[in-house]
Amino acid sequence: MNKKNKMASIQLALTRVLVYAIILFLCFLCLFFFVMLIVNASRTNNQLQRGFTLIPGGHFFYNMKNAFADASIQIPSGMMNSFIVAASSALLTTYFSALTAYGLYVYDFKLKKLAYTFIIAVMMIPTQVSAVGFVQLVYKYGMNNKLWVLIVPSIAAPAVFYYMHQYLKATLPLDIVEASRIDGASEFGTFNRIVLPIMKPAMAVQMIFSFVAAWNNYFLPALLLTKAGKKTVPIMIAQLRSADYSKFDMGKVYMFILLAILPVIVVYMFLSKSIIKGVTSGSVKG
Repeated sequence: MNKKNKMASIQLALTRVLVYAIILFLCFLCLFFFVMLIVNASRTNNQLQRGFTLIPGGHFFYNMKNAFADASIQIPSGMMNSFIVAASSALLTTYFSALTAYGLYVYDFKLKKLAYTFIIAVMMIPTQVSAVGFVQLVYKYGMNNKLWVLIVPSIAAPAVFYYMHQYLKATLPLDIVEASRIDGASEFGTFNRIVLPIMKPAMAVQMIFSFVAAWNNYFLPALLLTKAGKKTVPIMIAQLRSADYSKFDMGKVYMFILLAILPVIVVYMFLSKSIIKGVTSGSVKG
């Protein structure tokens, strides 16, 4: 028995070492390119031409100053436009998806199953299928170069609705809703004051996902935003592809890319605890 116990403990130790090695390798792969981006953003164009290195160049703020001073790519306006679209889309998407999920979960009506099936079916339709008609409609009524044109359609998010609906089924007893009604609370009061606090972890998860999706969205903004002052970050990054890199300051390019992903990292840092809680709570309570 002692030999068997020793062999089992050795196997367990080797398994842990292997698991930790794999985790460290995956962490290295995830962080390596981000570290290289920061390092390259601190180097001058001449230093970058010399090749690869992990040593920062010491020109981080110099490249930042040049990036913000570039008149051809307006970083402040681009980041502001992207933030307005991403933040508004994230808030509206999560709130109205949660409200829709709450309505289909709590209320009983004849077309309840049909409505649920229809929303799930819409989730299967690619955005590009309806984009042609939507773009034609926007240009017909002169609504191009308006940020709200990108924000309002984000309210309809079947994937977010499905997640919220599943979360409500796992975490919200209907007795709580009935008790709130008995106490005289209105339907919106019940949802805003009682249901939303319960759904905070789920909303944090979908808020970060919606924010990242809207921030990185290139397809519709590229079709609808043509004025320089209305362009978002993905459009500006795409403009770098057509630049002549032999004459372009690569340190400034790396700095611009770093600035483009920085807001996403900040949002994730603020919501990371809620995200982890939201991902795990459904599986634990379900």
